[in-house]
Order: sequence, then structure tokens, then C-alpha cells
Amino acid sequence: MALTDVAIEKIKTMILDGRLKPGDKLPREADLADQLGISRSPLREAVSVLSMLRILDVRRGDGTYVTSLTPDLLLETMSFIIDFHQDSGILDLFEVRRALEPMAAEKAALLMSADDVAELLALTEAVDIDSPVGDMVANDLEFHHRIATAAGNPVLCSLVDSVAGRTHQARTWRAVTQEDAFEQTKREHRAIALAIGDRQPSVAAALSLSHVAGIENWIRRNLTLAPTTV
Repeated sequence: MALTDVAIEKIKTMILDGRLKPGDKLPREADLADQLGISRSPLREAVSVLSMLRILDVRRGDGTYVTSLTPDLLLETMSFIIDFHQDSGILDLFEVRRALEPMAAEKAALLMSADDVAELLALTEAVDIDSPVGDMVANDLEFHHRIATAAGNPVLCSLVDSVAGRTHQARTWRAVTQEDAFEQTKREHRAIALAIGDRQPSVAAALSLSHVAGIENWIRRNLTLAPTTV
């Protein structure tokens, strides 16, 4: 293993075992190098890598700190990767949605409160066929966000939001070009919400999978006609 990788692993171990906590300042470079039994050069490179991954925060003139380590912060790097690949990988994004959103729906069916279910159902009625396309797409994104939030797992929610948000253009394209896109989406959203409200996790997951897979298949069939920004 390269010395930089060794340094990364040792710092990671210090965080995982609690010797370094969110917000803690790291020891001086020389002291930390002695503590970890590595030279200062690979330690400096390790700090640089962990800083790019939002695990460490290098403050010029002050020192290096462990970040808050919250899921939304740590997932910003993944969001960048998704942003970078979204033009050529729309189907890859939907493949990830197929994996994540049924899990979110299944957990939401176990955890979502009756009031939140009522609001979710109301959300499906908040737009109609005459609503602007932008409102329809925003409503769609909010529907999936609320389910992911109700799943009670902040990492899962951050991933769902990150991936779903980057399919915005594809959703808009579908809403404009597929004749029955709005009615189909509304019908499928309502079915998912009802399954969640009825505390049927397996049904909610299956309906969510069918919903996302149906959109993915439509995009796959029509991708040759899609604008290059999809």
C-alpha cells in the first residue's frame, strides 16, 4: 500500500474509533506524523485527499479540522461526479433510482406518519394537466423527496435527492413529449402513496420500482430523439 494510502487509513481509523470527532482540530503536522509513524510528505498528501472528500477542512493560518461529517456534506463529492456524467449517463442515473427509491418507499411505509401520508396524497392533487411543466416537474421531485425523508435514513435521502435532482431535464422532456405522462405519473404516485398509507412496504416498493422502471424504459426507447442536454 502506498504511504499516502497508509496515512489516509490511519486518519480514518482515528475518526472511526473516536479519537478525532466532528469539529476537532488535528494535531500539528509534525506531531501527527510522529503519532502515526509516517513522514510528513505522505501525511500532507493524505490531508489533501481527505480535504477534497470533505472529511477534513484545511483552514489556512489556523489548522486542519474534522468536518461535521454530515451525509449531505460528504455526498457533495458524489454529487459532483453525477453532475459531471449526467449528459452521457441518464440511463445510469435511472438505474440508480431503481435501486434507491423502492428502498425508500418500503421504509416510508413503515415509518411515515398518517399526517405526512395525507400531505403526500394532497401533493399528488396539487397540480393538474393545465399546470406549467415546471410546476409538474417540481411536484414530481417533491413527491420523491418526501418519501425519501420519511424513510428515516439521511444518507438514503441525500442520495435520492442527488440522483433524482439530476434527472430534472429528462423529466421535463418526458412531460413535454409523452402525451399521457402527467396522468400516468399522477396515477402511479397516488398508488405509491396509498400503499405507504396502508402500511404495505412490499407493495410500496414494487410500485415504486415499476414507476421508475417505466420512465427509464420510455427514455431508453426514445433516447435517440432526445435533446443532447437530457
